[in-house]
Amino acid sequence: MLTAGEVAGLIVAVAWVVLVCFLAMVLVRLARLLTETTKMVSELGERVVPLLEDVTTTVSEANRQLVAVEAIAVDVKQVSGHVAKVSDVAQTLVTGPLIKIAALAHGVRQALHVRGRSNLRMLERRRR
Repeated sequence: MLTAGEVAGLIVAVAWVVLVCFLAMVLVRLARLLTETTKMVSELGERVVPLLEDVTTTVSEANRQLVAVEAIAVDVKQVSGHVAKVSDVAQTLVTGPLIKIAALAHGVRQALHVRGRSNLRMLERRRR
């Protein structure tokens, strides 16, 4: 029969075998995981290069469009300045004479009103 030391040694040996088998399985799975990860990174690199080229093209086109929009904004600013100047000139040309005509009309009305009163007074004086 086996002695207690031999049984303990046999148990330790079996435990080591189980532990080594477990570690071997873990290492095999880890190797597969690393292989798949390497493949995926390689495929991703192949897909990213055209995508980055498209992004570069898109950004370049956006910058070109922004330059055009900036030019349009400058033109709109100039046009609005010109419109403001034309509006000021039109206001000066129209409102100045209108104010003068209104003042003249008011003066004529007042004069006619005063003359009408004086005519009435003269008629009243003649009647007396």
